Amino acid sequence: MSDETTRKLPQTEATPDEAKAIPADDLDERMPSKAATVHELLRREGERELSREVFALFWSALAGGITMSLSLVARGIISANLPEIELGHLIEAAGYTFGFIFAIAAGQQLFTENTVTPVVPVLREPSRAHIWQLLRLWGTVLVGNIIGCAIAAAVFVWMPIFTPEVDEKLLEISLHLMEKTPTAMFTGGIVSGWLIAIMVWAIYGLEASKLTLIFLATYLIAIGDFPHVVVGAIEVVYLLLLGQTTPGAAIGTFLIPVTLGNIVGGTAIFALVAHLEVRADEED
Repeated sequence: MSDETTRKLPQTEATPDEAKAIPADDLDERMPSKAATVHELLRREGERELSREVFALFWSALAGGITMSLSLVARGIISANLPEIELGHLIEAAGYTFGFIFAIAAGQQLFTENTVTPVVPVLREPSRAHIWQLLRLWGTVLVGNIIGCAIAAAVFVWMPIFTPEVDEKLLEISLHLMEKTPTAMFTGGIVSGWLIAIMVWAIYGLEASKLTLIFLATYLIAIGDFPHVVVGAIEVVYLLLLGQTTPGAAIGTFLIPVTLGNIVGGTAIFALVAHLEVRADEED
């Protein structure tokens, strides 16, 4: 048989164990579906994240928390300079996307992204070691993000950076978040976690449209008024430093419900369902 004929023969689909050794460029040809290809790419990235040192994760997460403050800043500046028009909130919401775009483009750690990527290898091989690595990563990144948010919020409060009009809008945006009940925080957090999970999955499937996908997912979170644990942490710490809320409300009304909601939306709903889809492909 000639070499040309051999090259034309269809390649057999790879098993999960075989997929680990396939170069990324060849996955599309060897995996049973596009979803399986994305799943394998996420698994590889998740394994890398799970094996990273705690301090590397922490500093990246802290930088991510600071960068995410751009979401609040951009919204405040746009709102302060926007004339009173009926659909002004749709324009203001575009500012919400700034923090996500810069943090993700810079490769900084965000807690809600990690409700998908490192979960995939845990679902593939749910060993005690994998589960421990996942919990370590979640705890490190969440703490790093919140400390970064606190640093940014302290700068906004204690340094004369913005005009009085912008400061007023920052306070208005932050107060609006804390008007929600814990139940609304939890259910809205499910939606925002789910949207971020879809975004992460879609980016791995269509890398060329990364910027557009980040904008669309986070813009929808903004106009839907769905709370996000990292962006919301900046707003809540901002209120705490101004004496506009209490530590009990910050933790009980915001932090716990939104964190759980983001985990449920990103992990329990999206990552698990997507994993089951891929497993079904492999069994077929």
